[in-house]
Amino acid sequence: MGKRGTKQKPTKLKLIEGNPGKRAINKREPQPNASRPICPPHIMADRQARLIWHRTIRFLDEVGLITQLDRDALACYCQAYSLWIEAIEHLREEGMITVSPRGYPIQSPYLAITNKQMKQMKDFMTEFGMTPSSRTGLHVQSESPEDALKNLIRD
Repeated sequence: MGKRGTKQKPTKLKLIEGNPGKRAINKREPQPNASRPICPPHIMADRQARLIWHRTIRFLDEVGLITQLDRDALACYCQAYSLWIEAIEHLREEGMITVSPRGYPIQSPYLAITNKQMKQMKDFMTEFGMTPSSRTGLHVQSESPEDALKNLIRD
């Protein structure tokens, strides 16, 4: 188990980054084969979620950072994206301020939904290495991450 607080980085990301901190590599970490999961039916049924699924999975697949085990996490990201878009559309139509049942101006509930979905999206994007700071130090290696891991294990 990792320490509480700072999240442990997956070995595959450490290998892509070149492990600049020279921290120990978990040689027993499960290494599922990189493969594109099939889009879940509830994501396929949602236009916005489906669009972001296909766009995101293409990029993650190109760098070998998606496996069958990541399907649900990616689906959650896509669902959060879809809800975010829907909330933004409501904000554009209705504005950020609405009137309470007693007649007082209040913040639109869609603003809170927008903010919550952005937070959830950011959390998933960080997990998948999809933000600038989560990619800091990443560089392309000539060998596959699996080969790099095998070479580290041999050393």
